Amino acid sequence: QVQLVESGGGLVQPGGSLNLSCTASGRIFRINVMGWYRQAPGKQRELVAAATSGGSTNYADSVKGRFTISRDNAKNTVYLQMNSLKPEDTAVYYCNFRSNWPERGLEVWGQGTLVTVSS
Repeated sequence: QVQLVESGGGLVQPGGSLNLSCTASGRIFRINVMGWYRQAPGKQRELVAAATSGGSTNYADSVKGRFTISRDNAKNTVYLQMNSLKPEDTAVYYCNFRSNWPERGLEVWGQGTLVTVSS
């Protein structure tokens, strides 16, 4: 079994920064996509950022220019550097890994980490 463990959430003032991390343990290889999602109270979960094994990245329009996703493949870790945080960024953030090894269609979610942006 594979587990994703997240860290880095917390309380930050508007305009501040946080760096989230997510590390996989267990048998997972050649991770095609590492991504971050978030879910605010009463809202649907939405994609924040994703990074493919080929080096491509994708961001939600609401975070472009403020957030940066990066991968450390040797450590099976993904990061989300969040700058210029806004109150509307407040949400539970979940990491997500997608792979075809050791099985096709393997998808794993982190437990979530709460980010609160408030003065």
